[in-house]
Amino acid sequence: MLSYTLNTNEVKNSAGTEVEFQSWKQSDRYRIYAQINEGPSAPNHLTISHQESGTGLKRRRRSVVRVDKTTQSGIDPTLPITTSAYLVLDHPVGASSDNAEAANVIAQVLSFCASLGASTTILYDGTGNGATALLQGSL
Repeated sequence: MLSYTLNTNEVKNSAGTEVEFQSWKQSDRYRIYAQINEGPSAPNHLTISHQESGTGLKRRRRSVVRVDKTTQSGIDPTLPITTSAYLVLDHPVGASSDNAEAANVIAQVLSFCASLGASTTILYDGTGNGATALLQGSL
């Protein structure tokens, strides 16, 4: 179960600095966190949500962790812009006996985005192989 306040390095920015969040809205299938001390015109939200479909062996859960941050455009400072990043896990929970393979694919995505292969250092600055491809639109 996630804490209602994320303030012990659970979330970091590209400089590796902690960003603190507190629970803002929730239901039984989602929780939205707002950055502590965010401005009303520049929200920075972290959302965790789950949706299930199907029954029996065909039951699936789609879980999303998403960050949306609104800032001012660097070209037109009167224009608010929102940048979003999210990780989706589509897991066949009805036909899975455990979360081992789900954990494996999460590890593969995270390591691809936050490392340079043989390194064991987590790169928050967007220089990991996958993050570079996302930022530059490259293959």
